[in-house]
Amino acid sequence: MEIDIGKTIWALTSTTLVMLMVPALAMFYAGLVRTKNVLGTMMHSMVTMCVIGFFWIAFGYALCFGEQEILGGMFGWDWDLFFLHNAEDKVVDGIPMLIHAMFQGKFAIITPALISGALAERVSFRGYLCFISLWTVAVYCPLAHWIWSSDGWMGAMGVIDHAGGLVIHVSAGASALAVAILLGKRRGYPETTSRPNNLVMTLIGAGLLWVGWFGFNSGGLSIADAATALTMTQISAAAGATVWLAIEACIHRKATSLGFATGILAGLVAITPAAGSVGPFGATILGACSSVVCFLALMAKDKFGYDDSLDCFGVHGIGSGFGVLALAFLLKDGAGLAPTEQFTMQLLGMGVTIALSVVATIVFYYFTEKTVGFRLTTESEMAGLDHALHGEHGYGFLNLD
Repeated sequence: MEIDIGKTIWALTSTTLVMLMVPALAMFYAGLVRTKNVLGTMMHSMVTMCVIGFFWIAFGYALCFGEQEILGGMFGWDWDLFFLHNAEDKVVDGIPMLIHAMFQGKFAIITPALISGALAERVSFRGYLCFISLWTVAVYCPLAHWIWSSDGWMGAMGVIDHAGGLVIHVSAGASALAVAILLGKRRGYPETTSRPNNLVMTLIGAGLLWVGWFGFNSGGLSIADAATALTMTQISAAAGATVWLAIEACIHRKATSLGFATGILAGLVAITPAAGSVGPFGATILGACSSVVCFLALMAKDKFGYDDSLDCFGVHGIGSGFGVLALAFLLKDGAGLAPTEQFTMQLLGMGVTIALSVVATIVFYYFTEKTVGFRLTTESEMAGLDHALHGEHGYGFLNLD
């Protein structure tokens, strides 16, 4: 196969945009925690760039996109992709395989970083590293293989997941809820109010995530397909943010920056599985309705009593889960099966994703807790991650108090 120059240039650009999303997520999350946990929270996101990035090069790409199936189709494999040592001269879908590996690797990097939002302010650094390493191999890699590999069984059955609604957001959201329940609440929550330390950081992070999402949803596609995916991404994010602002204006008589940022994410996660399969009207519906669904989910969190610290489940799990199912009724002509049949396929994909994510999370939580330790001691949690785990403090950066 010959290299498509235009497609390759866009794939290089998209890879860079998706990598930008990791520090953007770090800023988004860090602005929401208490001052004593800013650096520790940023480390949770950014450390995945090296730890998961190394795993991906060594064997992650081979497990997801290798053409030989192992363990009954649980994973793929190809010794030529081990440490990418024979990938230099290969081409995938018109782009060099090395670029394809790097683009896909950024997805693997950001997914466990999303989960960190549910366990913020209360886990040890080494426990976190142990958990996300196991989780990436046993949850992310199988899902990516089943849905995106050329011989993946879910993709072959007709499950639509354009850019990671199931592989990334639903899996991370389901695991986030499970690990938040297993860890228990932050000490003092919810009696002691935990206000965001710096919403400037959160708003900047949200804006950068919006920019990075254009590469996230349209990377590696032909020019025409990339134009469609990029446009639908913009429409859904704008609709999500607008509706969230309207909801706050009606209920609280004020439109908040945090609500605006959350609405952006609600629209983005909803369009992720559907960016290549719906038109402008469908993208508008997905973004707008996702904001309503996510708003209700966040309101219900206090009622159910779990401590998903930064709302990974309430936004990524619920919002993208909504998009995964609702896209069945909003597809462009020829983009999928009949609505009821497509909904059945989407529901199957959702069930498999949630089951794998939750079971693996429970197993890895107890393994981590019994080996290297996961939940922080009372003393360390009260002192804060920055001092107790890293011997530093980060409260001087962008602190406007």
